[in-house]
Amino acid sequence: MSIWRLDGAGVSLVLAAAGDRLPEVVYWGPVLPVGEDLGAVAFAGRADVTGGMLDVLPELSICPEESRSFAGQPGLRLRDAGGVPLRPTLRFVAAEEALGRLVLRYRDGELSYAAEFAVDPATGVMAAFSVVESDAPVWLDWLAAPVLPGPQLADEILDFAGRWCGEFQVVRSAWGPGVRMREARTGRSGHEHFPGVILPCRGATNTHGQVYALHYGWSGGHRMVAEELPDGRRQVQFGHASGTELAPGTRFETAKVYAVVSDTGLNGCAVAFQRFVHDRVVVFPDPARPRPVHYNCWEAVYFRHSVAELQEIASRAAALGAERFVLDDGWFGRRDDDTSSLGDWWVDARKFPDGLGPLIDHVQDLGMAFGLWFEPEMVNLDSDLYRAHPEWVLGPADQIPGRQQMVLDMARAEVREYLYDRIAAVLSAHSIDYIKWDHNRLLPYADAAQTRGSYALLDRLREAFPGVEIESCASGGGRIDFGVLGRTQRVWLSDSNDALERMRIQADAALFLPLVVTGSHVGPRVCHTSGRVLDMRLRAWVAAARHMGFEMDPRELTEDEAAVLARVTGWWKANRDWMARADILRLESADAAVIAEQQLSEDGARFAVFAGKAASSEQILPRPVRLTRLEPGAMYRVTLANRGDAVRLSRGEVALKDGPVVMSGQYLMNHGLTLPWSFPETIWVIEGERL
Repeated sequence: MSIWRLDGAGVSLVLAAAGDRLPEVVYWGPVLPVGEDLGAVAFAGRADVTGGMLDVLPELSICPEESRSFAGQPGLRLRDAGGVPLRPTLRFVAAEEALGRLVLRYRDGELSYAAEFAVDPATGVMAAFSVVESDAPVWLDWLAAPVLPGPQLADEILDFAGRWCGEFQVVRSAWGPGVRMREARTGRSGHEHFPGVILPCRGATNTHGQVYALHYGWSGGHRMVAEELPDGRRQVQFGHASGTELAPGTRFETAKVYAVVSDTGLNGCAVAFQRFVHDRVVVFPDPARPRPVHYNCWEAVYFRHSVAELQEIASRAAALGAERFVLDDGWFGRRDDDTSSLGDWWVDARKFPDGLGPLIDHVQDLGMAFGLWFEPEMVNLDSDLYRAHPEWVLGPADQIPGRQQMVLDMARAEVREYLYDRIAAVLSAHSIDYIKWDHNRLLPYADAAQTRGSYALLDRLREAFPGVEIESCASGGGRIDFGVLGRTQRVWLSDSNDALERMRIQADAALFLPLVVTGSHVGPRVCHTSGRVLDMRLRAWVAAARHMGFEMDPRELTEDEAAVLARVTGWWKANRDWMARADILRLESADAAVIAEQQLSEDGARFAVFAGKAASSEQILPRPVRLTRLEPGAMYRVTLANRGDAVRLSRGEVALKDGPVVMSGQYLMNHGLTLPWSFPETIWVIEGERL
């Protein structure tokens, strides 16, 4: 028997193989003792055989094989050049071992298979991927990243659905015989099927219990399979959406599946992913630079670009505290609405007769950096690019358009060359430090080569312009995953600037995403996506819970609204350095109307609690909010940051209303904070400091 072990922060992974066959994961969980007998671990977990079964139990290996009579979903489906199914029996060739890393290689005739595992020593996040190669071209229908077992004590599968302006909706399904499959075939990671799954063991909560979580870091179509076999074993598979390799090839590779196990509830998984993203995935041009407060002009002017008006708006945004001005859609070609000019990436001389220079100079004179919107992967039929190259469109000519546009075939080198030349010309001619990179329609069909082409363009631009940050936007949160975050520095979480919707979206997205990459903006008084009118205090504080920005016409603000926004922005700037590396912890709320989270500094010395009241409570008085991960014996000075937001109906003598209070971590975690009464659609922000 061959056995391999990998360890990271608080986690162990053990794989075991009988003879020269593919290995199974025989242990994945909290770290094992250094002297653990791994042979005993492998033997002790061996399942029995009984009536109605094969004489030998087929392995639930890292790539379950049809040739082994495996009764569940296989990890590999191939056909030869003539379309005949191939069912290889892979045999061991070699293992490459290094600290925290393992590569296993197998072969069957002309086919070879490799699986690579790496466990991060700081976070315990495991990253694994698979590669299949063939001496002769083959068709690939399905290839799973290395398969992991599902926990036996889990009763539920938590995955994610969503829509435009309604991303990261948690879906709960019961484990049971058969398959729970989620497949995104839109050609991007998608609002509809975020590529992640959470497997809480029985009794787990946000703050307690054992939880397993996986994420597939791929920005194209993907598939997730959670299967319980007839014998009771469980497996979880992730890979590219089936059938998205549209041509035969000799080499195929999955994206990385990222996996983590926690014994401190969902928060343990969330913290591991958050730290892994900001320390291992995202590459910032200047890591020491504080995250700047954004101003984006989209919901102020839409396509109506006037240099004088934009300069006036920029002046007001800077006065409120903005540090980066982003010029959104409408600056190029003859772009007066969404029917034309995508692909014509040159400055519209009608709107900017002297080019972008006067606006950029004005923005920079105000102390702000300048950013610009692009949608490189798309084209309008009414564009010079389409008229010159209709053959560059992905899919049939008579396809259904989306948002009046088509998709460029990013697998074509000439398409990428054109886009690089046009974007590079704009970046070279102007002082631009930021790109908002949008993606506003679904692909006509899922195609893995499209994603690889988009990655190649992003990689080339980042190499040529290493000082430029890039935001991934796809009608809001339609392209959020660790694959695109390896090439960008921010995601636009949702096109909804409705603070009530944002509270929920931000809370659920924090299971995977840290503050520094999660854009959140203060929108217009009348929300453009929901029609709701919400108080500036709620809008500003919800944005301040992530990477803060504004996206409204600042000329609409009353004096009170402007003062509130400037004050909250100042608070965010004063706290952003420690919040940039803070853990976002979901809090258990005894009141279903309250969505609460705690941001805890890296050294545990400071925290901020955001407790938003999304609706009316069933009871009269607020229920205490329990905090988490504090030192039980330490004392904390706790302050209500927005004490002045207390309303007249809050008539009692509540300690936090009168000033700071000092309480132990034990009290705060086991009794919790008693908050003043508040109206629905409001938020309390609490600051804490360890004494």
